[in-house]
Amino acid sequence: MRSVTYSMGVSLDGYIAGPDGRFDWTEPDEEVFRFVTDETREVGVYLLGRRLYETMLYWETAVQDPTLDAANRTWAELWTALPKVVFSTTLTEVQGNARLASGSLTEEIERLRAEPGDTTIAVGGATLAAQAAAADLIDEYRARVHPVLVGGGVPFFPRGERRVDLELVENRTFRSSRMVYFRYRVVR
Repeated sequence: MRSVTYSMGVSLDGYIAGPDGRFDWTEPDEEVFRFVTDETREVGVYLLGRRLYETMLYWETAVQDPTLDAANRTWAELWTALPKVVFSTTLTEVQGNARLASGSLTEEIERLRAEPGDTTIAVGGATLAAQAAAADLIDEYRARVHPVLVGGGVPFFPRGERRVDLELVENRTFRSSRMVYFRYRVVR
């Protein structure tokens, strides 16, 4: 069965965006960018909410930019080819290799898990990930922890009263950015 992962950059105090909505401190250096690109190669479908979808729209046409460097071109090609499911109550259409969700988050994930293959189902965006976590649908949390305290904002982990036990699968320190990566599997 395909697993569901939630992977984002996060501040040391647990936020993916600060109280001002900014997340510029998550911009990856070359080493981290390669890592994120490689991690994305494992994804078979990406589930995202409207805000993240709109943020990522740039990459749908970035390959047409002749000034794009090789690493960004590779990422853009990977992203545009990746099937995406967008959860939105306001959008009526989406671009590129995306479709609007036709069912609930639980229904979409159950259908996708049943499909053959060993690629992951990635959930992107804190709001959608919080919904997936509340429904106990996330199998792995992958946090790229940046050495910054932002003091509030959009939390990486959902704020609920449910305990979730985790098992460390992998960790890595990136020397160039002082960022630390943690990969935890949900213990069931």
